Amino acid sequence: MVPFFVQFKCKLGQSYAVANALAEAEIASEIYSTAGHYDLLVKFYVDNATDIGHFVNEKVQLIEGIQDTHTIITFKAF
Repeated sequence: MVPFFVQFKCKLGQSYAVANALAEAEIASEIYSTAGHYDLLVKFYVDNATDIGHFVNEKVQLIEGIQDTHTIITFKAF
């Protein structure tokens, strides 16, 4: 499995709705609210053969209430 993170900027007043939609979709490993430029930080795992770009485009960015995303691909956990 390949881990990666996505930061979410939500439309005003939509952070909790987006977090709930991600949880209900059962595609995220962990969902955190954050302060700063982004509203949520979400950890995902996909199979090695899964294209992360397609996964984010087709399963994540379609959720209502998302304004912008920033994907962070990781290399190694310490």
